Amino acid sequence: MPVSADSTTGRLDRIPVRVVPASGHKIDKDGVRAIKNGVKARRTPEPVARGEKPAWLKVKLPAGAGYARTRQIVKTHRLATVCEESMCPNVAECWNAGTATIMVLGSTCTRACRFCAVDTGNPRGRLDADEPANAAESVRLMGLKYVVITSVDRDDLADGGAGHYAACVRAIKAVNPQTAVEALTPDFRGDTACVATVVDAGLEVFAQNLETVERLTHPVRDPRAGYRQTLDVLAFAKRHRPAVLTKTSLMVGLGESDAEVQATMADARAAGVDIFTLGQYLRPTAHHLPVARYVSPAQFEHYREQGLALGFTEVVAGPLVRSSYRAEQALARNNCGL
Repeated sequence: MPVSADSTTGRLDRIPVRVVPASGHKIDKDGVRAIKNGVKARRTPEPVARGEKPAWLKVKLPAGAGYARTRQIVKTHRLATVCEESMCPNVAECWNAGTATIMVLGSTCTRACRFCAVDTGNPRGRLDADEPANAAESVRLMGLKYVVITSVDRDDLADGGAGHYAACVRAIKAVNPQTAVEALTPDFRGDTACVATVVDAGLEVFAQNLETVERLTHPVRDPRAGYRQTLDVLAFAKRHRPAVLTKTSLMVGLGESDAEVQATMADARAAGVDIFTLGQYLRPTAHHLPVARYVSPAQFEHYREQGLALGFTEVVAGPLVRSSYRAEQALARNNCGL
């Protein structure tokens, strides 16, 4: 431990050093044991893709008045945001534009997908009873016209957190009746009653992400997730409330082929999905899956054209697009201005 000399007594005092847990190692989060960044450390990390990242993937460090203001609100109201937890490259752009994605149900996920940097553990049923009210007040303070509510998976809860999720949506609507709400939810293990609980809460958009093509679902996603399970959840949500828009997202660069991307879009459209987003997978840590390829902006535009031809209301496609990227613009049918 480092030491320093007291200028008045000459005595040497020990200075405590805060040790930051390394990615992939166990941490203690408010009494819950978790794995930092979601994936256990590997003795020999998988190789990194050769060469530097293309120029179109380089972004500036988060900055700006809107970003700073939103970050302070999130901190004050004890909210976790997917923007920060997932290390999103668009956090400054979205927050400076007054768009934010709030993550409810805590910041520890019960699943361990190999692309995701959210901490993994067992929250043992813990819920923040003040979270719905805090979420609603934060949306009011930020003046959001469109908010995305997302969450970790909570397999430790009997309903997967659906009731708490719905309470957050209702609270936001009660305080901010003009705010459109998108719910980007877990799959609730395919339980349609849980899906209905969220869809009936008064939201405008219901989303559940496929994440990758069917062939790569495992090992990319946790074994409890499933390609067909996600499609079934989306199809049920559309049948249950046809007026609610449905949405899903796909990462590319994990080893899929262009033909598989098109097949995935076709499957989503067959399930009644209205909005489809595509973005480049970026490896969060050395313990996560490596990047197999970097997809060019031109290829993303081709994906968009293919998706629109299938009949989606909108397809948002680009290297830095994430499922919640500038979500408030998706309904304008302009590819979020990309």
